Amino acid sequence: MAGGWFETVAEAQRRAKRRLPGSVYMAIWAGTEFGLTLKDNVEAFGELGFAPHVAGLSTERELATTVMGQPISLPVIISPTGVQAVDPDGEVAVARAAAARGTAMSLSSFGSKPVEEVVAANPQTFFQIYWAGSREQVLQRAQRAKATGAVGLIVTLDWSFSHGRDWGSPSIPDQLDFKTMLRFAPEALTRPRWFYRWARTGRPPDLTVPNMAAPGAPAPTFFGVYGEWMQTRLPTWDDLRWLCEQWDGPVMLKGVMRVDDALRAVDVGFSAISVSNHGGNNLDGTPASIRALPAIAEAVGDRVEVLLDGGIRRGSDVIKALALGARAVLIGRAYLWGLAANGQAGVENVLDILRSGIDSALLGLGHASVHDLSPTDVLVPPGFERRLGVSDELTSRGPIG
Repeated sequence: MAGGWFETVAEAQRRAKRRLPGSVYMAIWAGTEFGLTLKDNVEAFGELGFAPHVAGLSTERELATTVMGQPISLPVIISPTGVQAVDPDGEVAVARAAAARGTAMSLSSFGSKPVEEVVAANPQTFFQIYWAGSREQVLQRAQRAKATGAVGLIVTLDWSFSHGRDWGSPSIPDQLDFKTMLRFAPEALTRPRWFYRWARTGRPPDLTVPNMAAPGAPAPTFFGVYGEWMQTRLPTWDDLRWLCEQWDGPVMLKGVMRVDDALRAVDVGFSAISVSNHGGNNLDGTPASIRALPAIAEAVGDRVEVLLDGGIRRGSDVIKALALGARAVLIGRAYLWGLAANGQAGVENVLDILRSGIDSALLGLGHASVHDLSPTDVLVPPGFERRLGVSDELTSRGPIG
């Protein structure tokens, strides 16, 4: 396979950086502002330790679980990410890789491939939606996804439209017309493998977002719908209750970092929540999602599926998240680096790395199943957790109306 096998997610990142034009790589890697949250998402895992056993270990280990009713072969699913110009096959390649490794795909409504193609590549597809436009527009996008066969809905709300990056934001055009392609040509030509892969398709990277199109209309540009999203009235908890009722199936709220928000999410009808800070691309200074996980899992884990998104780079990170209360994790940058490094095979490679690391850590901890993990398997230093939105009143009341 072109590009070759790699043994760690870190190596996938190095290859992606070498292969991609600088602006494309920065669009994947960068967080907002100073990058405090981006850094903490990854480094917080290093503060957690293990308490391993050395004998009487299980010779067989079960990694399978379920997320929103979907059986998956390992507790890792694909997180929704926007326009994937790192590879011509984009989200379809990622969906195929996830299907080949027995796990679920999440497709961003800002993705570059239509939901119909992605669901065809992986029937275990969750469709992610932003609250952009009117209720009717939001519902139309959800209904299109459901009619196509999407098996769950993900509502992403952790976004405050912060644009500044201390190291500079990558230059991303609204569309690739001839004049724009000439401007970016020197950058693209310094990455001949990436350029050649796109040249073979006979078309430039597509920067439109087909899943945001109105019925019968052409796909709008990314920045066109981004502007509409920025100007949309922010959703209320009543809006979210309405959307859960309209979908009539499993719905995940992505971006929860506070216990009080988690309790509200349960009350309005969400069946799953993702403890997430948008990978450090939201409000900089928000703690790492793994720091907020234990309090949220403790508060609502018996009533709703709790997942974690942010900072996962190895299988042992997954085990730490599960031990602290997550049912599964979502990965974003890790699979995008794999996609950039080696296409569909690179995404499969990343999932294989995580599977191997999960199995190895589970062996060392002496468990036969990921469902046997508990907080006693992890060494949590004093002051590690961030119990956001916690009060005696909230924890005693339960769901908030």
